[in-house]
Amino acid sequence: MQEKEYKNCFLCGKDNPIGLKLDFYYQGDKALCDWKSLKVFEGYDGIIHGGIIASILDEAVAKAILYKGIVAVTSELNVKYLKPFPVNTDVKIIGEVIDIRKKIIIGKAKIIDKLNTEKVIAKADAKYFILS
Repeated sequence: MQEKEYKNCFLCGKDNPIGLKLDFYYQGDKALCDWKSLKVFEGYDGIIHGGIIASILDEAVAKAILYKGIVAVTSELNVKYLKPFPVNTDVKIIGEVIDIRKKIIIGKAKIIDKLNTEKVIAKADAKYFILS
């Protein structure tokens, strides 16, 4: 399925000059993205800001939802920060839909270190409200 592009999106927009420019691809129902963290998104010295991490996790689930042809907005996002996310780290971002119930979608996402796939940097459980 071809999802709609949001060219100015802070997370995935190709035309946003200050955005992350995340480029998702799909395997089954999972939205995946390979990304290298950049210094411009740090909070404490050398560590990616927690708000950026939460935004990435939210975007990963949203992409999995959009891939199904559904438009939904976040109603809850519960993030667990498990490890510091150093600047210049290559990661894999994974988002997926777990369940769809009438107007609510349940999803989850995680960010893992590509050099050590056992190292989960952060993960989230989320609920989305279906608009379409």
